[in-house]
Amino acid sequence: MKSEYTEATSIPVVGGSMAIRRTLERARQVASTDATVLLLGETGTGKELVAAYIHQWSARSSREMVRVNCAAIPGTLLESELFGRERGAFTGALDRQIGRFELADRSTIFLDEIGDLPLEAQVKLLRVIEERQIERLGNPRPIKINTRLIAATHRNLEQHVGDGTFREDLFYRLNVFPIVIPPLRERAGDIPLLVHHFVDGLSPKLGKRIVHIDETSLAALQQYSWPGNVRELRNVVERSMITALGESLTLAVPRPRPVAGTQSEKLSDVETEHMRRVLESTGWRIRGLNGAAERLGLRPTTLETRMAKLGIIRPTGAQRYAISA
Repeated sequence: MKSEYTEATSIPVVGGSMAIRRTLERARQVASTDATVLLLGETGTGKELVAAYIHQWSARSSREMVRVNCAAIPGTLLESELFGRERGAFTGALDRQIGRFELADRSTIFLDEIGDLPLEAQVKLLRVIEERQIERLGNPRPIKINTRLIAATHRNLEQHVGDGTFREDLFYRLNVFPIVIPPLRERAGDIPLLVHHFVDGLSPKLGKRIVHIDETSLAALQQYSWPGNVRELRNVVERSMITALGESLTLAVPRPRPVAGTQSEKLSDVETEHMRRVLESTGWRIRGLNGAAERLGLRPTTLETRMAKLGIIRPTGAQRYAISA
């Protein structure tokens, strides 16, 4: 495993698994062209990082990539944000505003959450892609642009095309070179390297010096499904570092989240949840009278083995109770 850095920048793409290697190979294949790229993947997989990786391998890397989160901009302001406006174009438009596409001229624009773009804005974006020119609100004079487009979404755009919420013609314009970003559960071997990467990055911010990371908890992290992907892993590392006492770090594995309104019926999930409840009720005390092992009808060593297999880690503050009695 390794952290792969672009030659043009220090942006790291951390990991050496086959899944991430295939992703980076496709990214490098398309980077040197001006082809439109569509990044597909679950929330938190690092689509923006891969977009930056493509930009930094491209001939446009001397200019900054312009980032836009389509879901974060109100629909009433989206057109002026993307394409700009003239003074007086609408009530409250007191100054001329340069749009993001114009700012990205001779560079790259990254449109994240493209699946959340309203239909009206989809029509205008399609025209921009086809004609390579924009019109500022309040000014019909077209402005030529030379902008490379990278779009990203966690949504199934083909499904949205089928239900009429995403234009089919725009989908085909965007889907020139699709790249699927693998979820973290498909690259579990990269988790230890990612953890060390986050620890190194967060240590100065948190004022912590970590010299040892517990191997058992690292192994447990690799058994978790990570619905929030790399972003969730980073949050776990940060929370664990905040509560860490001293220079050794034990990482708390998140509890599996059942689907809203339902509970998992997998035997391992049921066992995990029951075991956690018993451990919490005993203050994480495993041995002795009324300890978790006795309540569960298990030998203490058997319980510890099951905890390791299911990825159950004692919270840092509870460890002192676990070794008593």
